[in-house]
Parts: sequence; C-alpha cells; structure tokens
Amino acid sequence: MRRIAQSGVVVGLLLPFPFYSGNLLRMKFADLGLSEELLKSVIDAGYDEPTPIQAQCIPSVLMMRDIIGIAQTGTGKTAGFVLPMIDILAHGRRRALMPRSLILEPTRELAAQVAENFEKYGKNHDLKMALLIGGVQMGDQVKALQDGVDVLIATPGRLMDLFERGKILLTGCDLLVIDEADRMLDMGFIPDIETICSKLPATRQTLLFSATMPPPIKKLADKFLSNPKSIEVARPASNNTSIVQHKVKVASRAKREVLRHLLRTDNVTTAIIFANRKTTVRELAKSLQSHGFSAGEIHGDMDQSARNAELQKFKDGAIDILCASDVAARGLDVKGVSHVFNFDTPWHPDDYVHRIGRTGRGGATGRAFTLVAPEDAEAIDNVEKLTGFKIPEMVVNLGGSAVPEPARGDQAEERSAGGRRARTERPGRSDRPARGERPAAAEQSERPARGERRPRTSRTERDAEPVAVAAPAAPAPAPVKRPEPSPATRAEATPPKAPARRAEAAKEGSNAPQRIPAQPSPVASDWNGPVPGFLHVSALN
Repeated sequence: MRRIAQSGVVVGLLLPFPFYSGNLLRMKFADLGLSEELLKSVIDAGYDEPTPIQAQCIPSVLMMRDIIGIAQTGTGKTAGFVLPMIDILAHGRRRALMPRSLILEPTRELAAQVAENFEKYGKNHDLKMALLIGGVQMGDQVKALQDGVDVLIATPGRLMDLFERGKILLTGCDLLVIDEADRMLDMGFIPDIETICSKLPATRQTLLFSATMPPPIKKLADKFLSNPKSIEVARPASNNTSIVQHKVKVASRAKREVLRHLLRTDNVTTAIIFANRKTTVRELAKSLQSHGFSAGEIHGDMDQSARNAELQKFKDGAIDILCASDVAARGLDVKGVSHVFNFDTPWHPDDYVHRIGRTGRGGATGRAFTLVAPEDAEAIDNVEKLTGFKIPEMVVNLGGSAVPEPARGDQAEERSAGGRRARTERPGRSDRPARGERPAAAEQSERPARGERRPRTSRTERDAEPVAVAAPAAPAPAPVKRPEPSPATRAEATPPKAPARRAEAAKEGSNAPQRIPAQPSPVASDWNGPVPGFLHVSALN
C-alpha cells in the first residue's frame, strides 16, 4: 500500500464501484481511481468508457494485486495494465541497468504496440521506456538501460541475451507483466520466462494475461503468482458477436480467384489476409498486386525494419491489404480493419480466434471469411469445436459455378511455386482422337505438322491409290547401286529449304497428296519423298 499512497490514488480506490448482480454497470474512466494527468491523456486519445476487462483490471492492479486476466483478443487488455502501471510508476527513482518494471511480449510487433500505448497515455508523465526486441541494433538499447528506465518492454530472447552479457539487472524490478502467455507457450518461451522470474525479487507484483489457460500456463501461474485475482471477461474461444463469420468451401486451385471476388464485391475498405506459410504470404501478395490490388506483406523472413515499414504503410492507408503470417496475428492493433480473410484455415484452432480478432475491435463491427479447401476439413472442424460455434457456410458463385476455375495466370503461379497441376486440369481423353483415328485431309491441311512436314493423305485417298509395300529385308543384304537420276528428277526429288517450302505451300496449298515411302528413309522422318542415291549423311555436314 505504500506505493499506492505515493501515487495519490487512495481516495479513488476507496470509492465504491457500481456493481449490480455481479455485473458492471456503465462506467467512466474517472470512476476507476486514475490520476487527473492520466485521465486527460485517455480523453485526449478519444476514450471515455472502459471496456469490461479494463473496468475490472485497473482497480485491482492499483491495489497491488496479482492478476490472471483471461480475455479475448481485441478487448482492450493492453490498456488494462498500461494505465495503472503509469500511475504506479509516476513516483520513483530510476537507476542505471535496473528497470523498475518489466513487460514480456511474445513478438516484436506486440512489444512495439505496447510501447505505443505507453507513449500515448504517458505523455503527461515523466517516465522513460525502453524497447528490447530482436532484429535491431543492440547499442541503443544498452545505452537506454544505462541511463535508467521506468518500464522495460522486451521479448524473452533479447532479454536473456542481454542478461547473459551482464548488461541488465533485474533485482530492482517490482512489477512484472507476462502478456499473451499462451502464445509464449506455443513459441517455446516458457523455460526462458521461468528463468527470468527466478531472477526477479520475490516480493513483486505479477500480472499474467492469456487468451486460453492450458495446463502449462496454469502451472506457471501457480508457481510465480501470489494469491492472484482471476478476471475472465469472456471465454477465449467464444463467438465474438461483433464479427460476422463465414466459411467458403473451395477447391485448392480456386482459392485466389474466390479471394479476389470477395475483395471486389464485399465492400472491403481494409483487410488482413492470413496464410499458414511464409512462402504463401509472399506469392499471394505478388498475385494480388498483379491483379491491381494495393497489397503488402509481413512475415517472419522479413527483417524488423522492413516489417515496421510495411505495417506503417498499412496504418497510413498507403496499402489497403496486408498479407500476413501468424507472426502478425497477435498484437496488430490497426483501427478500421473491415475484413479478415483466412486464405488457409489455421492449423491451431486458437490462432483462428486471434486472427479474426484483428477486425471488430473497440466496439466496431467486422467480417471474417475462411477459405476451406478439402484438406482443411479437419482444421475447420477443430475450430468449430473450440469455439462452440458452427460457422455459417457461404457459397460463392462465379459464372454459375460454386467453385470457379482458376485464372490462367494463377495456374502459372502455382506451377512456378512448385505445385503440380491437378489431374482435372489436364485435357480429358474424350478430347483426344481415338487410337488409330486420323483427321480428315481438309483438317490436316489447316495445321502444319512439326518441322514443316507436309500433311499425309487421308485413309480414303490411300485406299484409292496403289501403295508400294516394302518386301521383308533379307539378312545382311548386299548394297544395291541406284541409277543416277536425271537433273529434272534430281530437282524434283530434292526437298526445298524451309523458307521455300513455306512459300510454295502458301502458293499452291498443302492438299497435294503424298505417297507413303516404299522403303525406310535414311534421312530425317519429316521427308516423305523417294531418297535419291546422291544424298549421303556425313559427320562434316
């Protein structure tokens, strides 16, 4: 309570909060016990009424209680711990290399988002903040720690790196926030978090926030939190009524065309499109750009500066569509996102909740579409089991077909990405001529054969003309000397060169019947006339 008295919020905390039958009535931020300076920052940011998680969390944090907060993404839980932290840290002294409070975030994007909240709400307070994330130079971060910081926002990997280098001390940290704990579990950060907690003072305040509470997170909370207050605003997998959800069953090869149709016809202003693989994100962004959409991309293969630049363009409206992997599913807080598209059904059901939570934020409404290919059937069933909500199915009709055929450009993109064409894309056997069947002479004359070969005669013409049949060759026959042809015969028998043949064919037509050679020809198979004796094949030619 000593720190509460120093922050000057005792009067606000002693006031009764309006409850009725266990439910919060309509409240204002002024009812939560925040300081006047902080209230001014909140009002300047355009907020007047707290969300349910904020209304329950802020007073408890100000009373120095450990908190377990379970809330659906997009409910405003970040401000639920940022606002009381600012008032708690308003009075105190900074020391070099010893941050006064620590916030652990699973991703760089979420850490940067929390830092923006501190800058926005703490503008009327003399507080220093440091952002400790990977992908950027370490020198500036170390210098900020040497000057002393009130709040350190960090990802576990970079924090452990600096701690092992002796660049940071955690013995002066009295307030710890573990945000997105279930995501920390998915990313394998739980051992690092346990190590960090063991380096902090035993008498500290700990706030743990998570969308779900799997057994490992429950075990972590039991180990490092002291008599925590549990706050659960909504079930983490419950249906968000502010988001209209649909699933669209499509063939895998038709996903891009269906996506483009939805982007053009569903009144999309800004959209985030999620895919499971980084390569899919890159190819999808390029495909949308080639079809005239203003699209960008963000994924784990990009360095931090490129990711920040792309995200800033999306926030500024320079691009309308952001293709993203799950690295951006949590922590992206962009106002006015009207649509979320799951180009791939997420492999983990929890990711579905976090993906669609990028829209319908702050009381706004949004729309979410999930493209479900046959291989996604099990994944979408798991999503519906987790949420307890049967996602309505939407049928997309393009040209009278519920599953449209992909555009030719998309087929080329899929082949270039290493994918094999489906069997149904290949010409059917019914489109090919039957074995032994030859086209008519008129049809054959309309398309030149390979190598400028003259067309063969039809079966009718061959039956009407005498055909010389070669006798079976005797074993090792003696060479037969052919008579020397006359100059006229030589000129007639010698095949003209390719340009001359094309000119002659254009002049005389290509319907002149040709005999099938009576003997096997020693020259190229595209010559059907008799073989003069003066023609020889030489290695020098």
